[in-house]
Amino acid sequence: MTRSIPVPFDVKLMNVLASLVFALFAFMLLAAGGWWVLRQPFFPLAGIKVDGEVTHNNAVTLRANVAPQLAGNFFTVDLARARSAFESVPWVRKAVVRREFPNKLRATLTEHVPVAHWGDEAGSRLINGFGEVFEANVAEVDDSLPRLDGPTEQAGQVLGMYRVLAPLFQPYQLAIDQLTLTSRGSWRVLLDTGAVIELGRGQGEEVVARTQRFLRTVTPVAGQYGRTVASVEGADLRHNEGYALRLRGVTTVVADPKKK
Repeated sequence: MTRSIPVPFDVKLMNVLASLVFALFAFMLLAAGGWWVLRQPFFPLAGIKVDGEVTHNNAVTLRANVAPQLAGNFFTVDLARARSAFESVPWVRKAVVRREFPNKLRATLTEHVPVAHWGDEAGSRLINGFGEVFEANVAEVDDSLPRLDGPTEQAGQVLGMYRVLAPLFQPYQLAIDQLTLTSRGSWRVLLDTGAVIELGRGQGEEVVARTQRFLRTVTPVAGQYGRTVASVEGADLRHNEGYALRLRGVTTVVADPKKK
C-alpha cells in the first residue's frame, strides 16, 4: 500500500505566496489595461446639460465657457474641476456635476439670490441670504435693495443685524437704506429719510435696546419743536443715558447779540 508523503509547510507557504503574486500581477495587468482603454478616445464627451437655476445665465454660454476647461473623456474628466469651472461663473453659487451615461455631463446649478448690495456704491458686490458676498452685474439687481457694509469676513453678522433692526423701524414708516459696521465695531444706519443714526457698539441686544428706546421717544421729542420723525437729520445713540438729536430747521445755538 502506497502512503502519500505530506507536503512540507514551507512548500505550502511558497505555493500560496506564488498564487498570491500571480493573482496580484494579473489584477495589475487587468487594471492597467482597463485604464489604458478608458483613456483612449473611445468615450468622448458628447455634451454638457445644464439645468437648475439659470435666471442670470444662458445655458449655451455656460457650456461654451466651461467646455474648454475640461480635459479627458467621459470616464476621466475631472468632476471637481468641472464644478469649480461652473462656480466661477458670475451668479452661480453652487454646481453639482455628474456623469450621465453614455457620454454626457449634467450640471445642476443654484444661483445666488441677492438680498442687499455690499460695500461702496462704486463696487459690484452683493450679498445673498446666507451672508455670502459675491461679484455680479449690479445692473441686474433691484435698486430698492438696501446696502450693507463692513469687514467682508463679518458679512453674515451685518446681514443678521439688518434683519433684526429693519422690523423695528417699519412701524414708524421708516426703512433702512444702509447699515454699516465700522472698523471700530460701531453700527451706523442711514434711513430712507436721509437721517444718519449712530447706534454705537455692543452686542445685538444692546444695540436693539438703544434703537427701541430712540424710536419710542423720538416722536414726542421732535413734536416739542413742531417736527415729526421724518424731520430727523441725525441722532447719536452712543450716550449712556440718552441721545443727541438733530432736526431739520431746529437749532439750539443761541445767536450772538453782538452780530445783530
